[in-house]
Amino acid sequence: MLRQVSICTQNTKGTLQGITQMLADKGINIWGSCTNDGAEFGIHRMIVSDPEGAMDLLKDTGHICRMTSVIGVEVEDEVGNLNRLLKALTESNINIDYTYLSFNRDSGKPVLIFHCEDAPEVEICIKNKGFSVV
Repeated sequence: MLRQVSICTQNTKGTLQGITQMLADKGINIWGSCTNDGAEFGIHRMIVSDPEGAMDLLKDTGHICRMTSVIGVEVEDEVGNLNRLLKALTESNINIDYTYLSFNRDSGKPVLIFHCEDAPEVEICIKNKGFSVV
């Protein structure tokens, strides 16, 4: 299971770059991320090399953030493979709140990162269905 850092920020020019600069200055690598925007605020979700360090840094600089558990599943880069994973989740009555992509730096394969309720239980289910959890 992966730990994701979510940061709520105002939608202003340079805000995300300021966050990535702080992380870079502390040697924290961003392995995957997605940004969702709203009229005034955005949510930046990141998988990073040091989630606790990132949380401490961000909180110390006044950012509103939290850490959540997400699941990363390595998928082959083949037609229909994402559908196969989603079908397995649907058949297991698992609802996905959101997804984004990263990649496994060791294998070079895509990794679907997703959030759902009961992540530990879902991770076991996914492994039992033959998927490779990161």
